[in-house]
Amino acid sequence: MSVVSVSMPEELVDRIDQFAEDHGYTGRSEVLREASRNLLGEFEDKKLEGRDLMGVVTVVFDYETTSVEEKMMHLRHEHEDIVASNFHSHVGGHHCMELFVLEGSLEEISTFVGKIRATKDTLTIDYSVLPVDDFGPLADMD
Repeated sequence: MSVVSVSMPEELVDRIDQFAEDHGYTGRSEVLREASRNLLGEFEDKKLEGRDLMGVVTVVFDYETTSVEEKMMHLRHEHEDIVASNFHSHVGGHHCMELFVLEGSLEEISTFVGKIRATKDTLTIDYSVLPVDDFGPLADMD
């Protein structure tokens, strides 16, 4: 097995170590291997390939100490072909939330989410992907 050196804030290392202890992992390497497999597999769902998809992405960041809001604006414009809607809101004392509604292919949405994840200083990123070509009973309505 290869050894990989990764730089991360001490607070994150402490959280990983605590997570490993709380959930019975043998150590941080096992946690990071599982997290990496999960991250890499998120957009490899064969049931989503070749379908029209909707994605919802939520990003939270501290607006007082970062330039995340400006980076979100650039991403919105860079991917205007798939950004169907964008909502900005203030949350708490000094946080902002960006919500993106996307329409596109699996590759387009995963590229957008990857760029959001690569944005430094985001606090949380959450997303979901749903096929829009089959809404169950709604699909039968004319």
